[in-house]
This record gives sequence, structure tokens and C-alpha cells, in this order.
Amino acid sequence: MRFVVTLAASSTGRNLEVIAGRFHPPEQIDAIHPIGSGNVNDTFLVRLAVATAEGSEAFVMQRLNTDVFSRPDLVMGNLMALGSHVEARIATGLPELQGRRWEVPRVIPAHSDQGHWVEHEGQFWRSISYIDAAIAHDVVCDAEHAREVGYGLGMFHHLISDLPVSQLADTLEDFHVTPAYLDRYDCVLDRWLDRAEPREVTESRLVSALAFVADGRDGADVLEAACQRGELQRRPIHGDPKINNVMIDAGSGQAVGLIDLDTVKPGLVHYDIGDCLRSCCNPVGEDVTDLTKVRFDLDLCRSILEGYLSVASSFLSPADVAYLPACIRLIPFELGLRFLTDHLDGDRYFKVEARGQNLDRALVQFSLMRSIEDQYEAIESLVQQLT
Repeated sequence: MRFVVTLAASSTGRNLEVIAGRFHPPEQIDAIHPIGSGNVNDTFLVRLAVATAEGSEAFVMQRLNTDVFSRPDLVMGNLMALGSHVEARIATGLPELQGRRWEVPRVIPAHSDQGHWVEHEGQFWRSISYIDAAIAHDVVCDAEHAREVGYGLGMFHHLISDLPVSQLADTLEDFHVTPAYLDRYDCVLDRWLDRAEPREVTESRLVSALAFVADGRDGADVLEAACQRGELQRRPIHGDPKINNVMIDAGSGQAVGLIDLDTVKPGLVHYDIGDCLRSCCNPVGEDVTDLTKVRFDLDLCRSILEGYLSVASSFLSPADVAYLPACIRLIPFELGLRFLTDHLDGDRYFKVEARGQNLDRALVQFSLMRSIEDQYEAIESLVQQLT
């Protein structure tokens, strides 16, 4: 048998082979390839020469970024709690699925009773099941694809809407709490200004980004303030439901599950809804430098919300619905703020290919926010029509 390893910058082929062999017998492993375009973890697809007892011929192996997830054991606990809950709900037979395929990534334990993860040379590795015959897209293909993305998020929320938040650890404190990101931005900006060269402070792209934050900061607490008043409640959320985390069946074109569940935690569903729309409704994507092409597509927004509400209306309250327009505006601001903060802090969180990429990413999100603001009345009208 010829064993194939495609190398990643942070891992050697021999290390990958050794780690994969902790989850499946080495003689069954045929190939290892990097997959995905995540900004945090390193992810590999491990192909097997022999299918497992469940019929799978591949599994996903990930190196969890412990600089981001300081308690990987809690991340794994959340994955297992969510997986058990969703599988139990699906087993009861849900009319909302209507015979559709739906999968939730399962944690694969290390063999020989070694637990549910592997520590190798100070790094944390885990294995999860692979959703086969499905595709992750980076941009929305058409209105039907957008509707399926919305359905996928709605079904995910529906399946976990009755999972008590007490069963989930808060693995990322203040994650998707916009005022907390604003506080961190202020601290990082002050430190950066203390050491920055004058030419850096006056760089045009940075000046533009700083101005966006100054203009948008007043509304940063809109969701958290509503939660404190008791208008909104915290529920289990995905935390990162961007378009390429919604898997689409390669044959039917239907949504079949959400992946990248490390950020599952208690939160406000509005953060998920806003993040999904932010990711899907900018047709040119996140890594573009021509800001004149960045726009919020209201037609795609309609299709996504139609798909989402087709299953999520069962658990959303009138107050949840009332704050939908606010979350659509807020999340591009929040992500832009995070990209800008990371740029000022030396690119510690998001992976970059070159210095300045996080600044460019921030400007894309801020431009998207402006496009949303220009159409805000139309967005409010759309939400009223659909609900």
C-alpha cells in the first residue's frame, strides 16, 4: 500500500501519520490531505483503505489551536453533549426534516481506550466524523442555495433549542459579545499608538478603518442591552455559521449539517443569524481589496431568512424577531472590529498570508455594514413581510 501525506506548514508528514494512527490502525490509513480554509485550526482529511464499522472511509483530524481554545477539554465536552442531544432528537423522528438527510459530526475516540483526543508534542489533536458526499461553498451560488443555507442554520438551531445551556461550557469568554470586543479594541489601539511610527498612524486604509469604528461604536451594545433587560435569552448557538460551515449535499443540493463546532456555546441566536447573513450576502466574499464591489444583497437575504424561518419560527419569540434587523447590521461591525484589533495586535488570532490582510478584511466588513445601513428600512420591511 502506498501511503500519501500532503504536508501543511505547521505539521510534518511523519507527525500526521503517527497522530492519525492513534485514532485508527496505521495499516488502514491510506492518505492524509489538508482540507478547509479555516483561520484558526489545522484540519486534515484522513482517507482509509478499509471502511469503518459505520461505513465511513474517511475521518477529519484537527489540531486545535490552544492559543484560542485554552480549555480544549471543555470544547470536546460541548461537542459530545451537542452530538448526543441532536442524535437523540433525530431518532424521535422530526417532521421538519421530512425525510431529508441530516448529520452531526461525531467525536471519534482514540482507539485502545486512549480517550477522545490525543496530545502530541504539546499539541492537542482530535478526530471527528466526515460528512461525505457534501460540499462547502465559499460564496452563495443562487437563491436556492441561499435558502438551503438558511434552512441549515434554522434546523441546527431547532435541534438544539431545547438543549439546556447549563450543559454547555463557555469555552470562549465574551465571544460574540460586541461591547467586550470594543473594550479590547480600545486597549489594543492605545498600546499600538504608543509605539507606532507617524507614517503608520496616517496610512489611508487604517485611517478609514478607525473612522468606521468611531462612527459605529454607539450601537455596539444593542443585543447585550436587550438581553440584560430580559427581552432576549441565551440559548445554545453555533458561534461561526459562515457559508462554508454549512454542508450541502452534492446530489440533492440540500443542507445536510453544520461543521466547525468548536465555538458552540451559550449565546444569542442573533449572533448566528447575523453572521450567516454577513457571510452569505456579500457576493464577492471576505478577501477582496476592491471595496466598491462589496455590497449586501437583499435578495439573498430574503432567501436565507425564508429558509431559516421555515424551521426556526417554532422557537423564536416576538422579541427575537424584532431584533433581527439590528443583528444584521451589528455582526459585520463586530467582525470588522475583530479583524482590525488583530491587525493592530500583530495578527495573533486570524491566520494571514501577508501583513495587512486583516486590515483589508476589516475594511470589507465595514463596507458591508455601510451597505446594510443604506438599506436598513428595506431590511426592516423584509423581516416584517417574512414574519
